[in-house]
Amino acid sequence: MSSAMPLPADAALLSDVTAAVRTAGLTLRDRFTSHARGVSLNEVVDEIHANDDAVLDVLREPLLRARGGSRWAEDELAGGTLPPGEWWVVDPAEGNINHVHGMEDWAVTATLVRDNQPVLTVVHLPLTGDTYTAVADGGARLNGRPLKVSAKTDLGAALVGTGQAKPGEDERTFRRIGDSVTAMLINGLVVRVSVPATMQLIHVAAGRTDMFWQFSDVRSGLVAGALLVSEAGGTVTDLAGEPWHTGSRDFLASGPGVHAAALTVLSPIA
Repeated sequence: MSSAMPLPADAALLSDVTAAVRTAGLTLRDRFTSHARGVSLNEVVDEIHANDDAVLDVLREPLLRARGGSRWAEDELAGGTLPPGEWWVVDPAEGNINHVHGMEDWAVTATLVRDNQPVLTVVHLPLTGDTYTAVADGGARLNGRPLKVSAKTDLGAALVGTGQAKPGEDERTFRRIGDSVTAMLINGLVVRVSVPATMQLIHVAAGRTDMFWQFSDVRSGLVAGALLVSEAGGTVTDLAGEPWHTGSRDFLASGPGVHAAALTVLSPIA
């Protein structure tokens, strides 16, 4: 991932963004149940939308107010480049499908994207109280403590992960996911396939897992983790090895010691 130009005001903004995301997290936590909600597809989708709406009601205005002149990327499942300038790319319930099924892998995320590069991010896990933050050229942190990616250099010893970005992607994408999982089962140690992307990427940034890849350009699932991993000393590219940005078609984030080997395995599939 190429580095966007940080501004002195970015670091000062972090406390306001963190407060807003944590407050929004209380709303999402209050909506959580330990049992699944919804049986039919329509019922599940309604629960997902209700989560989103409830969190956005308390998150959107504080973020726009904290950064004058910033704009809001409306569609959280959209991909591709944004117009120039500063945009809030937010997932009010990252891992919403897990939330409505009574599972615990979900978060609230807010990322400021400047000229298609993430420059500030907050990822808050309401059930644990953990907050991951990063500012471009300012490092990545968990509850204020610095994060560092894995030091592994052997892909054969690596715990790696992937997952689908959203429901209803095309069959070619699903087949590439399957082929890539098979390739990494052969070349890596263990493969985790799960959603959402951000919940895997925080583990890469913290050095708990060694890499994550995805055949997708869904911005809201990647921008937060991309900044966290790069600021924790990791490498973030597309699957051709070029620096990642919001217009990239696919994604790879890892510790630097296994990145080249991962590209060797995955680039023929991409």
